[in-house]
Amino acid sequence: MSPLEIPAEEFRRLADAAVRIAGQYLEGIHSHPSFPETSGADSERGLRLPLPEQGMGPAAMDALAEVIEHSRVNSPRFFGYVFGSGEPVAAIGDFLASVLNQNTTAWRSAPAAVTVERTVVAWLAEALGCRGFRGSLCGGGSAANLMALAMAREAKAPANEGGAQPGAVYASEEVHMSIPKAVALLGLGRQNLRLIPCDGQFRMVTSELEGALEADRREGKRPIAVVASAGAVNTGAIDPLEEIAKIARQHGAWLHVDGAYGALAALAAPEKFAGLRLADSLSLDPHKWLYQPVDCGCLLYRDPEAALAAFSHTGEYARSLSGDPVEGFAFFEESLELSRRFRALKLWLSLRYHGLAAFRTAIRSDLEHALALARRIDTQPRLERLAPVELSAVCFRYRSPDKSEEELNRMNETILQRVIRRRRVYISNASLRGKFALRACFVNHRTTGADVEAVVEEVLAAAEEVEGGGRDTSSA
Repeated sequence: MSPLEIPAEEFRRLADAAVRIAGQYLEGIHSHPSFPETSGADSERGLRLPLPEQGMGPAAMDALAEVIEHSRVNSPRFFGYVFGSGEPVAAIGDFLASVLNQNTTAWRSAPAAVTVERTVVAWLAEALGCRGFRGSLCGGGSAANLMALAMAREAKAPANEGGAQPGAVYASEEVHMSIPKAVALLGLGRQNLRLIPCDGQFRMVTSELEGALEADRREGKRPIAVVASAGAVNTGAIDPLEEIAKIARQHGAWLHVDGAYGALAALAAPEKFAGLRLADSLSLDPHKWLYQPVDCGCLLYRDPEAALAAFSHTGEYARSLSGDPVEGFAFFEESLELSRRFRALKLWLSLRYHGLAAFRTAIRSDLEHALALARRIDTQPRLERLAPVELSAVCFRYRSPDKSEEELNRMNETILQRVIRRRRVYISNASLRGKFALRACFVNHRTTGADVEAVVEEVLAAAEEVEGGGRDTSSA
């Protein structure tokens, strides 16, 4: 027997121990602080352990308690970034996916896994009003955006054989950082990324987009893609998708909608996302607003031939010998990855267990939590909201009338650090037209109204400590 094999009974004992640990973690998730009481030195001391030459057996599991101690829990009061809350049924699917260890690259290597993923992709497309779109799951929005722009480049300025050709990409000045990265990686050059100004609601100004496209046309520069946001990462702003689609079409540009943060909110508020179905490609992150464990991103696209043109390049060792549309299907012909995890199982199981209606309700609650926080901020004379609340991101700051903008920025940065150190809530930050913003984002199915109220309480308490020069009075 291989030294790496273990008897089935031993596997059950280890799995039972892991389930007990996970159950204890979930039981206490509402009482844990929003950030662990740890430091870089603490985590290194507890977890950077020597590599054992001889196996420890079941004693290897003992360190899992240390891992949890230094982990940021999926607290109902974690409002930083745009990060889902880790739905537990999906976690069970992830566990089984790891045990099955399927390479979801082609039907012949993983019949069930490929079928489940194609099913889940079709579910997502239909639920968002994009019936008939194809696609695949990936690591996250950054990977989805990279693949989308690779498809756009090959459709508008083919590069796979002869190398990258000149061309321009257009996006809001509020665009996610993955877009400049993708433009660079694809050889288009960040100097050819046109950042279009936004209006007072942080939405792309379509007249400015049209002007930029026309200016480039006059100089002989080819438009490759327009990237519209369906939920900008800082504010949740939704660009005017229908107008942008019309302009992109008039200028022969590919329309990609970056919906990694916001597009799944269309399940609960479809009226906010008119024009989503007009996209050539659309990125989603079920590990954000379907609350899935990471990683679980998705790219949807209208034309599978465009995906094949961008990604199909098969070695003889991988060539399918079947012409059957199911048995001959290969994800590696339509996406970037060759080896691929069985990402779909968790989402498939989670959606079947809870039903789509439960997710609609949870998303709607997140939207309502954001509006409730905005209303609470608006009643506080020492707080100032810095952006409209379109989805679930709320940007605001503490204000002091006798301070300059530079002083307010420094003060709010200090307040944020103090809030995090108090460990009762976790919020993040954004920069909005030179103003340092405190930012709370709701994509957490565990959050309650009391948790929302705690945001204002903690910011005001932290501000009082900062202004008074006093010590941290938290009791986390």
